Amino acid sequence: MGAPPPAEAVRTLEDRFGPLTYDLLSDRRGSRVWRIKSPRGAMALKANAPDSQNARDKARELDQENRHLLHLAGAGAVDRTYRIDAGNWEIGRWLAVRWIDGVPLWRAFSSARRPEADRLSVRPWLLGIAHTWAQRLCRLHSVGWAHADVQPTNTLVTSAGAAEVIDYALACGPDTSGRLPYRGALTHTTAPEVADAILSSSDRTHVPAGAAADVWGLGASLFWCWTGHRPVVYEDNSERLDKLRAIAEGRTLRIEDARPWPFPEFEQLITSCLNADPGARPTAAVLAGAC
Repeated sequence: MGAPPPAEAVRTLEDRFGPLTYDLLSDRRGSRVWRIKSPRGAMALKANAPDSQNARDKARELDQENRHLLHLAGAGAVDRTYRIDAGNWEIGRWLAVRWIDGVPLWRAFSSARRPEADRLSVRPWLLGIAHTWAQRLCRLHSVGWAHADVQPTNTLVTSAGAAEVIDYALACGPDTSGRLPYRGALTHTTAPEVADAILSSSDRTHVPAGAAADVWGLGASLFWCWTGHRPVVYEDNSERLDKLRAIAEGRTLRIEDARPWPFPEFEQLITSCLNADPGARPTAAVLAGAC
């Protein structure tokens, strides 16, 4: 079962939902995530790790995600039932959200990465994931927000073949007061304009991500998880700044050289998302067909 969740979170959630059982799912980079089961359903519980060197920043990040979820739910951009509760514990913050049954994008696409995956049933499945993912982002963009951490780990594929988006800690909106400066998220899905802004500013400068950067992240994630190759070419052991320079300079791998099998419609969707010009990328609404 691993490390137990914060006692303060357990008491709060048991008062609302009854007896709980838990499984530790992740303990990395200063934060922990548990799957919590109760008589009334399952939840994901997140808290900063007490022995982490950056525990303070992770606690602030969780508080920030909680504030983002409250705002986005109020604006109708996120389902009101997604956020369950949040609070303080002995050395930080905790946040509970509704459990979403789904498989991370990389694992979901594993069978589609093989040459023999070119079947009639697979093509609409891939497109359906892309379109429903765009629908989720469209809701954010319509109220002036960007997810700002669009990547395979934060995208789950349900048994119905739909994409669900999680983790709103880094989301960027119109109000920047009181937030942690945004300096990009996962390097491999960082848009060129964000990479360029990071490279040309100080470490404490907030670099807001916009809707077009989310669309780049969507295309980069689809490229990566379908082909098995990251969309921008650099060495694994390169420094982060060197990777950002490669992204900013547009060293993008041609999808024709990486695809596991030809799928022109899907390739065109991905390529359009990876346009170096943010203004030339399709909007999430266009990708979704309608929101």
